[in-house]
Amino acid sequence: MKSIFKIALLFGITVFVSSCHDKSAPNYQYFPNMYESVGYETYSESKAFKDGKEGQLPAKGSLKRGFDVYEYENSTAGYELAKANLKSPLDSIQKDIVKGQELYEIYCISCHGAAGNGKGKLVEREKFLGVPSYADRPITEGSIFHVITYGLNSMGSHANQLDAKERWLVANYVLKLKSEL
Repeated sequence: MKSIFKIALLFGITVFVSSCHDKSAPNYQYFPNMYESVGYETYSESKAFKDGKEGQLPAKGSLKRGFDVYEYENSTAGYELAKANLKSPLDSIQKDIVKGQELYEIYCISCHGAAGNGKGKLVEREKFLGVPSYADRPITEGSIFHVITYGLNSMGSHANQLDAKERWLVANYVLKLKSEL
């Protein structure tokens, strides 16, 4: 008799609990915008910006964080000025030839070659032609830094890959290679 009573009680509780759930009404949602977000059209005007523009420009004269000002312009005249006037700010203790060689081997060796003779792997495979040897060019540390910063001819800028100190280290190593040719 006790077992029939227990079974009936369990059956009654099950019916009571399942009958309270209304499947037509959804449960409460916390943060419903996360589940059902508003769809925005890509590149559409937004009220988040002034006058419905797509974005805002930075303040005039502002510089991004970590940016070093380089006063020579990207032109032939800027190159000549850098070649004549620009000197490395690194003293003899900061000029690390080993670090300069490591950076050269990462960014420069594929085109300019290990000896700086313009016979890197990409030149040997004829991917780039006309890469000059350092021995053939009248270069200074200022001109090397300028070319690494802005690029020249087929060579692109490496300013995004190398910060100013690293570019000076590479320029110092290039001058070492030039003296050995």
